[in-house]
Amino acid sequence: MRNRKLTGILALGAAATLALAGCSSDGGDNGTADAGSEEMGTITLGFLPSWTDGLSTAYLLENQLEKLGYTVEMQELTEAGPLYAGLAQGDVDMYPSAWPEVTHASYMEEYGDSIEDIGAYYEGAVLTIAVPDYVDITSIEDLKGNADMFGGEIVGIEPGAGLTGVTQDSMIPAYELGDEYTLLTSSTAAMLTELENAIAAEDDIVVTSWRPFWANDAYNLRDLEDPRGAMGEPEALHFLGTSDFSERFPEAAELIAGIQLDDAQYASLEDMVVNEYGQGQEAEAVEAWIEANPDAFSTLIAD
Repeated sequence: MRNRKLTGILALGAAATLALAGCSSDGGDNGTADAGSEEMGTITLGFLPSWTDGLSTAYLLENQLEKLGYTVEMQELTEAGPLYAGLAQGDVDMYPSAWPEVTHASYMEEYGDSIEDIGAYYEGAVLTIAVPDYVDITSIEDLKGNADMFGGEIVGIEPGAGLTGVTQDSMIPAYELGDEYTLLTSSTAAMLTELENAIAAEDDIVVTSWRPFWANDAYNLRDLEDPRGAMGEPEALHFLGTSDFSERFPEAAELIAGIQLDDAQYASLEDMVVNEYGQGQEAEAVEAWIEANPDAFSTLIAD
């Protein structure tokens, strides 16, 4: 999201983050830490559960950090702005799947001096405009003049998402779609509901999406070509921490820096957490994934 759109979110950032602390839940044994965990310290993971890259990696980190001896608290937020603000101000210790190079570059400009980059775990993430594979267009350029196919709407996700900002401020002007299309924003869940309904009826629909994202395969989405490069260059997904994260949690930082996932590993993790096991069974999903991928990365603790 561009800087001019940050004003309202940034003003509420710290308050929103702190207010959401009541939604936090302790990982492990129902919040009861053993003596070893108390000595190691408590790490708060802030993530957006509707963005399933962060959901999946948050529970992977919960599993690994607890095995290392830390107490882990999971703090759910709904927008990226308050999450970056909370991270910079120390209200959360880690953001377990950030897009700081392109998608969240404006947040990094604002808060980067107070954030530590612990490492990148996935290379080649991209923002996309996508359609179901039965839709008869192949390029974003094909949207111009065909607004009637889609009811003049591009179905998006959360208004504060970096993807939303790139779509609204870069893609739509670059392809001169402003007079023909409205970008609908609500939530990732609402976008997926619209997508499911359209596919069931074989209606034409165009959505904002990204890779890696489990829905691309689940709904047979096809990325539209972007000849003008308006959706930005590929980027890496990073683990971000507070500015003194490695100093306070050196063992955690070493483990986290060793996490690197390829396409197949990441896809299987996200699919297992989101689809095979689902809400409320994320911890079990991660354990099953580790059992199936005991050598997924160099610092993995399998037992």
